[in-house]
Amino acid sequence: MKLKNRIIAGFFMVILVPMLLLFASLYGIGYSQAREHTQGHISVESPASYTISIEQLQDGGATVRLLMKDVFVSIFLILIFTSLAVGLWLYRSVSVPLVKLKIATQNIKEGNLDFELKAEGNDEFAELFRNFDEMRQRLKESTEEKVLLDKESKELISNISHDLKTPITAVKGYVEGIIDGVADTPEKMDRYVRTIYKKTNEMDHLINELTFYSKIDTNRIPYTFSKLNVCSYFDDCAEEMEMELKNEDISLGYSNTVGRDVLVIADGEQIRRVINNVIGNAIKYMDKTPGAILLRVRDVGDFIQVEIEDNGKGIAAKDLPYIFDRFYRTDVSRNSSKGGSGIGLSVVRKILEDHGGKAWATSREGQGTTIYFVLRKYQEVPIHE
Repeated sequence: MKLKNRIIAGFFMVILVPMLLLFASLYGIGYSQAREHTQGHISVESPASYTISIEQLQDGGATVRLLMKDVFVSIFLILIFTSLAVGLWLYRSVSVPLVKLKIATQNIKEGNLDFELKAEGNDEFAELFRNFDEMRQRLKESTEEKVLLDKESKELISNISHDLKTPITAVKGYVEGIIDGVADTPEKMDRYVRTIYKKTNEMDHLINELTFYSKIDTNRIPYTFSKLNVCSYFDDCAEEMEMELKNEDISLGYSNTVGRDVLVIADGEQIRRVINNVIGNAIKYMDKTPGAILLRVRDVGDFIQVEIEDNGKGIAAKDLPYIFDRFYRTDVSRNSSKGGSGIGLSVVRKILEDHGGKAWATSREGQGTTIYFVLRKYQEVPIHE
């Protein structure tokens, strides 16, 4: 029952019950008086009986007065009892839910969100309980998300700091070598300068990852979607990557079996970032000389599928399901010099999901890893007149 209805019912009970009792009592008194009056009229026929009737009327009057006194006392007691009963009923209807709300708010004040406020019935308090518990659940989710984000931010800062320290130390050492005259020949000087340039590029890449991570975290990735010809786009990517991989002593194999007129709607710059992140991981964990990377583009119906395969050291089966998670690193000990912030493949997954595609991987330890991703084809929808 709604609280408003309970109050109305209680009000009417307090008013109506005593009134009904009063009316019933008055009716009983009136009935008794009428009966006595009738008996008095009958006894007037004989003088002897008249004397008896007077006594009876006097006794009847005393009885009526006593009866009225008892009735009013009874009404007063019933009124008190009814008021107490209704008051207690209304008090329990309000106080019990308020006590539960007080306990719930105290739990939230103390930071405890692992409780449940059960709603019983369909009154205002039940609706309030449901809303309160929904608020608690959202607050709990928000708190857990904040804790996770804080943890990830700290981990990112730790990863970036650790990975920046390696190239900075190297740059510092080579610069000191130049200052001290260790690079005393043109060949040494050229090698030192090239190494410094390479290390500064690594630092620039780490800083770019940090900047891009902040955009991912706030869903502010700047996409510019356009129609891309699959053959032309990936031909250009392969040509660019081949030149870069030569410096790493890694060969590139390229295969594109998609039709020349197939298009996709995508952001060319962000898809290039996807490819660069995957290739960068392949280079980072390459343990063979010479290394080999294969780039394959295939038509799979409504999608085009891109496969990037390497012959590196591979990924353990226990790690494979988590490589696209943010900050996940297979090199937990961080004793190697591989570096990396741990967000490269999570960026890949995020970009592809925003394109309506997906990414996955297969790998065998000691033999290599293959990263797959798909993009939906562009198809013109005919307009029927």
